[in-house]
Amino acid sequence: MKLGPKARAYLLLSVIVVIWGSTFVVVKTALADVSPTLFNLLRMALALLTLIIIYRPKLGTLTRWQWMGGATVGLSLTIGYQFQTAGLRLTTASKSGFITGSVVVLVPLLSAIPWLRTSPSAKPDLRAVLGAVVAFIGLALLTIPSGAAGDLLRDINPGDWLTLACAVGFALHLLAMAKTSLRIPYQMLATLQTGFATLFLLLCLPAFERPFLHPTPRLALALVITAVFATALAFAVQSWAQSILPATNTALLLTMEPVFAWLTSFLVLGERLGGRGIFGACLVLAGILFTELRVRPEIPPAGAA
Repeated sequence: MKLGPKARAYLLLSVIVVIWGSTFVVVKTALADVSPTLFNLLRMALALLTLIIIYRPKLGTLTRWQWMGGATVGLSLTIGYQFQTAGLRLTTASKSGFITGSVVVLVPLLSAIPWLRTSPSAKPDLRAVLGAVVAFIGLALLTIPSGAAGDLLRDINPGDWLTLACAVGFALHLLAMAKTSLRIPYQMLATLQTGFATLFLLLCLPAFERPFLHPTPRLALALVITAVFATALAFAVQSWAQSILPATNTALLLTMEPVFAWLTSFLVLGERLGGRGIFGACLVLAGILFTELRVRPEIPPAGAA
């Protein structure tokens, strides 16, 4: 049976979510051998080289708007990965996955800002607000240590704060992708955002850290997995899928990313959340699902196949 464009988009994007969920553990272990910004720079540079090799025949002349769109998407992508990787050094892979998953709640909330909306009707409703409240209660249980006293915000792991900032960056990336994917061919968009992210990371490197690198097989494997599969392949699929699927549908698929992050961190690193953490993680997922699972008319995005 031949699958239609929407079915293929859902299927391929689901595979990408599984890959993204597993990379939390991969990056966590690799950070013993490399500094965060340098790792992201190497990852993006390798991904860019891969995309250029694959899509070179399809990369034609770019308009000024396409350059600006690619830069915007690349900047938000850089923000997301920088905060996420820096946070992974200070928190667990499983917690990082669930906190990053809050991006799905942040997307409809950020749509309250007019210039971030993907359409004039994309305003957050009461359901989105309630889902955000439930998710952030879960984040509090997940990140605030049991028995913490005094300044609760101060007691939260700095890595958790960094990861929450990364969720904001990825939410902006998802909204930027929804706007630009309709006007830029997915091959160009995947290459442009990766290229600009590489440029921004190169500029950030001397300002954000004193880089170090210890070449190991573990690091080489992590770079191949994250650059080729979790970046080059993933962004190509996401850029194409978001030209077909509404942003909220794409965000809904991302709800499974923290689940796969927790499973891989448990199986590979033996990380355990504990009763309080598990309850908080369940609340995060409940808030995400409450925000996204609703009955609504099927309105395809402009230009959808």
